[in-house]
Amino acid sequence: MASDATASAEVTVKSGSIVVLRHFDIAYSIDLGRVEALCSARTSIMSNRGRLNSVPEKALTFGVPPVSLGLGPVTLSVGGVEVEVGATARFYDFGVVVLALRVPVTDLPWSEFVGHVVSVDQAIGPAARHAIWDSLLGQVRALIAPALLRPSSAALEEDYLLAEVHELGERLSAIELQNRVDLAPLLSGERRRLSDGARRDLLRQSFSYYEDDLVVLTWDRAFIYEPRGDSDVAEVLEVANAQLLELRYYDELLDAELPRMYDLVEEARGAASLLAARRFARLARHLYTLVAEVTELTEKVDNALQVTEDVYLARIYASALELFRVPKLGAAVDRKLAIIRDTYAALYDEASSRRAELLELAIVFLIVIEIVLALLRR
Repeated sequence: MASDATASAEVTVKSGSIVVLRHFDIAYSIDLGRVEALCSARTSIMSNRGRLNSVPEKALTFGVPPVSLGLGPVTLSVGGVEVEVGATARFYDFGVVVLALRVPVTDLPWSEFVGHVVSVDQAIGPAARHAIWDSLLGQVRALIAPALLRPSSAALEEDYLLAEVHELGERLSAIELQNRVDLAPLLSGERRRLSDGARRDLLRQSFSYYEDDLVVLTWDRAFIYEPRGDSDVAEVLEVANAQLLELRYYDELLDAELPRMYDLVEEARGAASLLAARRFARLARHLYTLVAEVTELTEKVDNALQVTEDVYLARIYASALELFRVPKLGAAVDRKLAIIRDTYAALYDEASSRRAELLELAIVFLIVIEIVLALLRR
């Protein structure tokens, strides 16, 4: 009888947090050493270089460790209640800053926890367009402005929500937790019950390493049950989203560049022969520079997190990249770069051909002059 009562009792979240992440592309690249120096000059601001907490350094490490800043607490209205929220910023060398707002959770029944996640998403999620994001972004831009190489004015951004549970009211394994609670409303944000097929798709990306931990990934949210309080999974998901954002940026950049490139090629071909070679050479140099810059930055993005030995985090990282369609975006960027490389090679050949034609004409002209002078001398 007692066991039946325990099974029917609602699960309580003793401690946890709801973390809303917002990724922004703010520059071509960020000098992280300069960021640390700028922050150290402000005694009220603490910074540190990121590394994963629970894995050996050789197992899974950042290519270039990001710099994290604590921005202090801010007060927000969530569901009509004033809540003090922790704010942080993390900078990646390939030009991305990640702003995070962490809402603490204590002693909430599971149904209220789910409702709180939905309320937080509605208050500061992507649809809300809360002014706090612009305020924090302006704050960090002003702080690290000297460390930004070619600041970006583009409004490209990505968002993600993490529902983290660190302690439950009772000890439950991952399987017992999934049997006792319904994760679908939390991960989907839907109040109506989903179909069985939709639920299977939503919960398909589920991972556990120990008996009592659980990670479930979706496109825009993740549930993390981690009694040890490790933040490694959250950081891996943050990096995957940063890679998605940066590849989106370069995909859109190349989408805009290709039609412009075709117009410039046609314009150069329509020029007089004396000017065409110079225009072809100038356009080829521009395309070469573009390819070099995009290739350099995409390599930085690809190497943002290096996975070697930690199989569990490697699986989560690879699944997140696949779920966010990062490999497909990377392949699209590579295809567009290949088109530009081929165009650069063709332009270089055409410029060389035009120069050869001019040289031949010059030689013929000189020969004609020599013949005319010889005839005049006779």
